[in-house]
Amino acid sequence: MSRLDSMLRRLTAQRDGLNWAAEQIADLPGDVLDLGLGNGRTYDHLREILPGRRIWVMDRVLQCHPSCTPPEADFLMGEAEPMLRKLAALGAPIVLAHYDFGMGIKADDVAEAARLSPLLARVIVPGGLIISGQPLEGFTPIKGPESIPAERYLFYRA
Repeated sequence: MSRLDSMLRRLTAQRDGLNWAAEQIADLPGDVLDLGLGNGRTYDHLREILPGRRIWVMDRVLQCHPSCTPPEADFLMGEAEPMLRKLAALGAPIVLAHYDFGMGIKADDVAEAARLSPLLARVIVPGGLIISGQPLEGFTPIKGPESIPAERYLFYRA
């Protein structure tokens, strides 16, 4: 499969997974967390499908498209570990998290996801959902939408 086809599959799975998750949490109170702002596409989509929800965003740097810049109060800039600790200390009730950290080196990305999993667990409310491109530890794997192959995107319940 070409890298272009792989990227299209990943983005389609990401969109379908987020849309599915938004339906799953429709009746649950709480905030949303986007781990890995990048250029802001996912954040922009979350704003569209979850209007009225506070969307926390975390990344090392702010380098997104200007139309996708989160409010300063909702953007946690820095390394993931201290930012997850800060979010936990704030007591933000995260009901949905989208984990999209990674540098594209699979072994390193998997190791980082395992290392961050316990910190992520501290901010997700019981019963909350996590959608991830990397395997996470300490959460209950669940079946996502039928349109997404199991290995393409991962779904968890806290």
